[in-house]
Amino acid sequence: MAHANDLADALIAEGNNAESSGKLGEACEQYRKAVAVAPGYAKAHLNLGVGLEALGDIDAAIRSYEAALAIDRGDAYANYNLGKVLCERGDLGRAEPLIRAALDRKREFPEAQVVLSNLYESRGDLTAAVSALEGALKQRPDWPGALFNYAGVLWKLDRLSEAETALRRAIAIDPGLVPAYGLLGLVLRGLARIPEAVEVLAAARKLDPERFDIESTLLFMLTCWDEISSDALFASHKDFGARLESTVARRFAPFGNSRDPERRLRVGYVSGDFYSHPVSLFAIPLFERHDRSACEVFCYSTGAKADEVTEKVRARADLWRNVASMSDTGLAETINRDGIDILVDLSGHSGTFRMVVFAQQPAPVQVTWLGYLNTTGLTRIQYRLCDRHTDPPGATDRSHTETLVRLPRSQWCYRQMVSIDCAEAPPSARNGFITFGSFNNALKLSQSTRRLWAEILTRLPDSRLVFAGIPKGPVRDGLTRDFERAGIAADRLAIFPRLALPEYHRLFNTVDLALDATPYSGGTTTCDTLWMGVPVITLPGTRSVSRSAASILATVGLSDWIAASPEDYVRLAVKHAGDRALIAELRRTLRERMRRSPLMDELQFARDVEDAYRRMWRTWCGSEAM
Repeated sequence: MAHANDLADALIAEGNNAESSGKLGEACEQYRKAVAVAPGYAKAHLNLGVGLEALGDIDAAIRSYEAALAIDRGDAYANYNLGKVLCERGDLGRAEPLIRAALDRKREFPEAQVVLSNLYESRGDLTAAVSALEGALKQRPDWPGALFNYAGVLWKLDRLSEAETALRRAIAIDPGLVPAYGLLGLVLRGLARIPEAVEVLAAARKLDPERFDIESTLLFMLTCWDEISSDALFASHKDFGARLESTVARRFAPFGNSRDPERRLRVGYVSGDFYSHPVSLFAIPLFERHDRSACEVFCYSTGAKADEVTEKVRARADLWRNVASMSDTGLAETINRDGIDILVDLSGHSGTFRMVVFAQQPAPVQVTWLGYLNTTGLTRIQYRLCDRHTDPPGATDRSHTETLVRLPRSQWCYRQMVSIDCAEAPPSARNGFITFGSFNNALKLSQSTRRLWAEILTRLPDSRLVFAGIPKGPVRDGLTRDFERAGIAADRLAIFPRLALPEYHRLFNTVDLALDATPYSGGTTTCDTLWMGVPVITLPGTRSVSRSAASILATVGLSDWIAASPEDYVRLAVKHAGDRALIAELRRTLRERMRRSPLMDELQFARDVEDAYRRMWRTWCGSEAM
């Protein structure tokens, strides 16, 4: 037996040399010979398993690891390797005892600690995941991969400053660790440090121009940035789309879909936001009101998050598919097999990245709507749904690779998520001073926005400003510091973190007037604000994304709250703040005005969308087969 093991060791050494040279097939042949020579030698089975795993033959690798453990149950590496593969497959129940066994037998085993953290993270126990990663980093403090994982969990816990520190350390150790740049961009986004996020993500693009997912995050950040021109913003999107479409082939033409222009259509909606998210807020009324004689609704959920809203979306779909773990190729094939006629992107560059699916064009007609108020940059997405207020005819058409299809009334259809009563009177009726409010995401609070608000507060020295959705720490500190530099004392600002929906809605009762942000205007927040009886002042710009609130205000008949310039924005705020009677009247009447407006006419909105789909479909049916 000892002689057989010696022969096996020699073969294993040859296999290791081949593997280190990238010759995986040759390495596995040597490992198989080692197993044949010494079938009772756990090390031979273990090395074969590692080689097969590297080749991507996971089932065979699992069998080899199991064979090694059958021979030596106490082998730390066999326990670790089998546990790691099972964890990656989602078989957490089998994986956990194996990883714990590996750690029992080998105390200094940071790789096993990382797998244990992955296991905890998969179960949603982020605190335990952090602890496991801290254990790994205590043993290997300069391991970039562990630092990256550590930052990822910290990011999910909103411990953003710590995540930034870990990522910058990982990048300092390994400047080529491209995923760390991508995650750092997301962390900086959460810290509302847009210029730095742009710089980091641009560096990632230079390192790896084919990491289109990271570049997608860069495009989103550029859309939020007030320092980039509209022309440069469009050029960035167009370049992205051209490179993606040159890399990813259009796979499914010619299509087998029946070219009957009046038949029932299969409409597929792709989103990673089918949970308590603004996309679902606006999508649910459409899904519910779709005329099932005209279209069949398919939902493809690409996100990992799920809650009670997920179930509401699922219940309104004719067919629901959870495709979060599906590859882009697999998802495109599934969509094509489902016979989808019109495929609708609800994310763009704002969420879970699935542009590769749309680049493959699994459906003859592709549309983007709702989640990203800008071009995707893809020519294979032929249309973007909008309205004449977000995209006035001739204003933004040349900044899109898609054809703009303007819905006749509104691109929004709002349904409130909670039922909270408006206060009978605005707070100024009780306290004698005006309270402004902004409940927008901190990301939208650009420097130009802060300067405008500081000017308004300077012009109205008794006024206050309430924020919500601002996390404690650097984001809040930076906001307060910017206002103090502009001469606005911190005690004039009331800053609240992200609140549960009931508390969030009740906070509107402490606000007289709301101030919209620029250049990234509020959509859902504007609707919620108006629903609670609080009028909104907005400054639309040249970009579609800057005109959300303007669209909503125009739809409910409040066009006189839309500013024509930064100076007009300040003037309107001062003017309306002085009209207490108007503020009180709107507090009483805004909710009913919304109910009667196209903004909440769900049936008409669904018909408008379906009419748009039908026109798109007829165009395709009349085109040359491709």
